[in-house]
Amino acid sequence: KLAYCVTDVPPWYLSILLGTQHCLTAFGGIIAIPLILSQGLCLQHDGLTQSYLISTIFFVSGLCTLLQVTFGIRLPILQGGTFTLLAPSMAMLSMPEFTCPAWTQNASSVNTSSTEFIEVWQSRMRALQGSIIVGSLFQVFVGFSGLIGLFMRFIGPLTIAPTIALIGLSLFDSAGSSAGNHWGISSMTTALIILFSQYLRHIAMPFPTYSKDKKLHTSRVYIFQILPVLLGITVSWLICYILTAYNVLPAEPGQYGYLARTDLKGDVISQAPWFTFPYPGQWGKPTVSLAGVVGILAGVISSMIESVGDYHACARLSGAPPPPRHAINRGIGIEGIGCLLAGAWGTGNGTTSYSENVGALGITKVGSRVVIVASGLFMVAMGILGKMGAVFATIPSPVIGGMFMVMFGVICAAGVSNLQYADMNSSRNIFIFGFSMFSGLVIPNWILKNPKAIATGVVEFDQMLQVLLTTSMFVGGFFGFVLDNTVPGSKQERGILAWNKAHEDDSCETLETGQVYNLPFGLSSYLSSLSWLRYVPFCPPGLSSSLDPKQPLGTPDPGQIMIGVGL
Repeated sequence: KLAYCVTDVPPWYLSILLGTQHCLTAFGGIIAIPLILSQGLCLQHDGLTQSYLISTIFFVSGLCTLLQVTFGIRLPILQGGTFTLLAPSMAMLSMPEFTCPAWTQNASSVNTSSTEFIEVWQSRMRALQGSIIVGSLFQVFVGFSGLIGLFMRFIGPLTIAPTIALIGLSLFDSAGSSAGNHWGISSMTTALIILFSQYLRHIAMPFPTYSKDKKLHTSRVYIFQILPVLLGITVSWLICYILTAYNVLPAEPGQYGYLARTDLKGDVISQAPWFTFPYPGQWGKPTVSLAGVVGILAGVISSMIESVGDYHACARLSGAPPPPRHAINRGIGIEGIGCLLAGAWGTGNGTTSYSENVGALGITKVGSRVVIVASGLFMVAMGILGKMGAVFATIPSPVIGGMFMVMFGVICAAGVSNLQYADMNSSRNIFIFGFSMFSGLVIPNWILKNPKAIATGVVEFDQMLQVLLTTSMFVGGFFGFVLDNTVPGSKQERGILAWNKAHEDDSCETLETGQVYNLPFGLSSYLSSLSWLRYVPFCPPGLSSSLDPKQPLGTPDPGQIMIGVGL
C-alpha cells in the first residue's frame, strides 16, 4: 500500500527529505559519467574542470527532471546522465584525431590554466556537444511523431539484452584502470557497497523523527538499502583521508597507491567558486561530425527503449494507471529535449530516466511526483553550488574504481535479465544472444587495435565506421536486432508476447488516466476545444471526457501549483 500516490501532495518537509534521498540514490550514476569522460577529454589531472563538469551535469539533470515531471510523462521519474551515450562518446574520443597528447597524461607537465591545455579538452567537448545536439533531434522527432510505437514493434528482449549488457562490459577498462591504482582501497569500497546493499539491506536503523501526533520519537529507516553507494564511498573516502593524514599512503607520484591520497586535489575546493551558473555554450561553439552523430544515434535509440520500460515500471510502483500512448510519446520527446539541453550546456552526455529511482519508489512507498520536483530543485541547487562539485571531484581514483566494479556489473546483469521473457531453452535464442554478445566484444577490440584497417577512401565514412564498430553496444545490438527479426521463430519463442504483456499499453482513456497524464495548469481543458489536436500523437485523445468535473476548467490542483513554483 502506497503512503502517497502519484497525484498526492505530501507535507513539505517530507517532500524535501524524500526528494534529497532520490537525488542521493542517483548520485553514483550521475558523478560517474563526467569522471569517466574526463579520461577521454584529457582531464585526468584537472580536478577543477572536473568539478565544473559535475556541477553542469547536476544542474541539467535537475532541469530535465522538472521538465519531464511537468510536461513529459508526468510520472515521478528522475532524469540524469545516461551510460547508453557514454559508450559511443568514448568510442568517438578514441579516434586518432582525438587521442590525448602525451604531455596531458603527466601531472607534472600539465598547466591546467594554459591556453593550449584548455583548447585540448574544450575542442573535444565541443565535438561531443554538437553530436549530442544533432542526435537528440532524432529522439525529439521519434517521440513527438509517435514513431516510438513502431520501433517497439520490432525490438524484443534478444535485442535489448546484448545492447544493455555490453554497456557494462565495454566499460571494464575504465573500472580496471581506476581500481588498479590501489586494489586494497578499491576492493574495500566494493566490499562495503556489497555489504550495505545485499547483506544489511533488511536492517532498519533508528532515526529521530518529529510529528504532530507523536512529537519527537524514533522511527526505523532502511538506510543501507536506500543509500548503499553513498555510504560505501563515504566510508572509503574517510579511510583514505586517515591513511593520508598519517602518511601511510606513499607520497611519491611514481609509487603504487599514490593516487589513493586525498590531498592530490586539495586546492580544487579552495579554487572552486561558491556559486557557479552553468549556461549554454560555456565551452564554446559546438562542432558537428558525421561519425559522432551516427554513434550517438545508436545510444539514443537504446536510451528510448530503456525509458519506455521505466515508464511502465514507474506507473506500477507509483499507483498510476499504465501510461497511454500520448504520454509515452510526450515523455520520449521531452527526454529528447533534455538531451538537447545537455548538449547545449556541455555535460558531454545526454539524459534518460533513472531505473534506480524507480526502484526507490517501491522502497519508500511514496509515489508522489511532488517529491521528484523537490529532487529536481535539489539537483539544480547542487549544480549552482560550485564547492559541492569540487568536493565530489576530490574522491580518490581507487574509490571511484571500486564503485565502478559494482555499478557496471549491475548494468550488465540488468541487460541479461531481459532474457527472462524469451525461451532460453531454444537453440535459436541461445545462438542469437551468444553470437551478439561475442561479436560485440571481438569486433570493437580488433578495430581499436587496428585503427588504420578501415580505409574506404572517404574520410567521413571511415570515421563513421570507426565510431560504430568500436561501440560494443551498437555491434551487439545490431546483430541481435537483425538475427531476431530474420531467423524464423514464433513470437512466444522470441519473447515478444511476454515482453508486450509486461509493457502493455492501456490505450483507453479513463478519468484516472486523465488526472495523471493530462497536461498541467489547465492546458488540457484549453486544448480540448481544438478538435484537430486529437490527431496529434502527444496530445490526449478525448480530452473533455477525462477532465475532473468537480474542478473548474483552468484551475490547477495544489500539486500542480507546487510543480509550477518549482519550475
